[in-house]
Amino acid sequence: MRKLRLAIACGVLACSASAGWAQDKVATPGKKPLTPASLLEWRDVQDPQFSPDGTKVAFVVSDPLKGEKRARHIWLYDKSSNTARQFTYSEKSESSPRWSPDGKELAFLSDRGGDEEQIFLLQSEFGEAAAVTKEKAGVTAFEWSPDGQAIAYLAPDPKSEAQKKKEKEKDDARVVDKDERHARLRLLHLADHESRALTDSNWEVKELAWFPDGQGIAVIATNRPASDQYTDRIYLVNTEEGRIKELLAPSGPVQDLRVSPNGTTLSFVGCREDGPDPHDVFLLPVIAGAARNLTGASLDRQIVDHHWAKGGWLIAVYADGFTNKLVGYNSEGEKKESGRLPTNPNQFSVAATGEIAFVGASAAALPELWLRDIKGEAQAVSHVNDGLKDFAVIAPEFYKYKSFDGLEIEAALLKPAGYDGKTKLPLVALVHGGPTGRWRDSIDSWGQLLAARGYAVLSPNVRGSVGYGQKFIEMNRADWGGGDFKDVMAGVDDLIAKGIADPERLGIGGGSYGGYMAAWVVTQTTRFKAAVSAAGMSDLISEYGTEEHPAYDEWHWGTPYEKPEGFLNGSPILYVKSAKTPTLILQGEADTTDPPGQSQELYRGLKHYGVATELVMYPREPHGFHEAKHRVDMLTRMVDWFGLYLQPGK
Repeated sequence: MRKLRLAIACGVLACSASAGWAQDKVATPGKKPLTPASLLEWRDVQDPQFSPDGTKVAFVVSDPLKGEKRARHIWLYDKSSNTARQFTYSEKSESSPRWSPDGKELAFLSDRGGDEEQIFLLQSEFGEAAAVTKEKAGVTAFEWSPDGQAIAYLAPDPKSEAQKKKEKEKDDARVVDKDERHARLRLLHLADHESRALTDSNWEVKELAWFPDGQGIAVIATNRPASDQYTDRIYLVNTEEGRIKELLAPSGPVQDLRVSPNGTTLSFVGCREDGPDPHDVFLLPVIAGAARNLTGASLDRQIVDHHWAKGGWLIAVYADGFTNKLVGYNSEGEKKESGRLPTNPNQFSVAATGEIAFVGASAAALPELWLRDIKGEAQAVSHVNDGLKDFAVIAPEFYKYKSFDGLEIEAALLKPAGYDGKTKLPLVALVHGGPTGRWRDSIDSWGQLLAARGYAVLSPNVRGSVGYGQKFIEMNRADWGGGDFKDVMAGVDDLIAKGIADPERLGIGGGSYGGYMAAWVVTQTTRFKAAVSAAGMSDLISEYGTEEHPAYDEWHWGTPYEKPEGFLNGSPILYVKSAKTPTLILQGEADTTDPPGQSQELYRGLKHYGVATELVMYPREPHGFHEAKHRVDMLTRMVDWFGLYLQPGK
């Protein structure tokens, strides 16, 4: 499965202020140094949704992280008063706000009534929300019908009474794949609150989108959910008779299904061939015809989000290097670039008037809700992170350097505040997840914490990263640890040559694929004096056999049953006897993306050869930590490990 960088979002950080470099040496004048308490207060902003008349925007804001779970609530921006305020206040969470077609009601998901998420309906701004579903296994997604009389939603079947009885008695053996329960497409009629399933229990439905006539629903689904291959298809489900018609059988993954306003065309983000990730917007005629790649030739950048707008326009946010940009396509497929925005757009919503509400963030500013008017002018309209403006954040320098083969690599460089431009600094190179991920123009937790303590921090978008076109992604296919590793080393050498990096104080770190690269680096060279590998990979053969959804790795390497050489030769564990670098390994025990065995193998190998190493296991944590104390501990250890071996205050 895709090796995403660990979700160590800026909104949930904490760290030890005692590690390494004294903070007052690099503090920004007039700004407070980042502290554990301040970092835990940072909030995420998500999922903006315009009301049908365009006068309001509902969006989701996370609370500061406390305990084991981050609560989320719905906020409301009112254009008439130009104010944003919190709209829901339960002790648990609310998400996925969706307006009724007439704009008089707001539906959302919440677990306020128990442990599972249900659809709640708010009759008016001042009414009390009530649950309209009672799914024992919870609801994962939903959408209003065009006439507002029904809601289609996704929910798996509940456990049977026999299953619950067996679990209670600890007679709970589970047959892998066979005993799994998958989300089914269901239809709820609001008049009588009766619901019925439209797909079989042996299917898995992942996305849904209504047709404007209300007679059909487009879905992304598979009738082979147990398969380890990409088997998702696009189907048309008739809501009255329950007939299902296959519209497209792509060879790779697909996502973000949308229906055009006139109902004649489906749009989705898909692959040009078989993977590894959805990249381009495709248009699929509903009646007849093949899917057409709308953005591949004219844009060649990964699509972040897209929506239909009035007049047949399709608006998209795409990844362009470190930044995100807006683009529009008219009904003839002609591209129109948006004007430059003061921040990077992410998720967005388009009003009937043409205004765009989007989540905006940059390396100098935390997420807020932004509004771009029909003239192209944009401004932040929420201020949920204003309380952190008094804390010091270091702006990165974006630049490019040449790799070993002349390929241009874009990178971000963080330097301590007040850096004199002459002193050679300890350098930590950080590698993102993926490999089809990227570093973005956004605040990065590891980088900010290290730069605040006297390090230079290099964050390169090595070959394989998104934001530079499909060919750039394919350049490290079946070559992990090859050109990508040389890209990292070329960036390090470039900063040494510029007199910024101290060649005797080099560190390497990252999470997920970045954790893999940290493990790879320490088995290939002794130039680095410290490494941190979080949820990485050390043995690509055993990882393929134990991870969830290995089709992503299969795109890169084939299968280890038929092509073991690539998996083996790309595995750090094969070369662990050459390692000398002190390595900290961080791993969630509930991680199914890069399972704990990967970190355990690396730890055992390093320990066998006498390399200084520590393995820290975090109970309950998946691929990306959720609990506040674990995040505090992880970042504390990361900073202290580099401080111990690189001595930033030297």
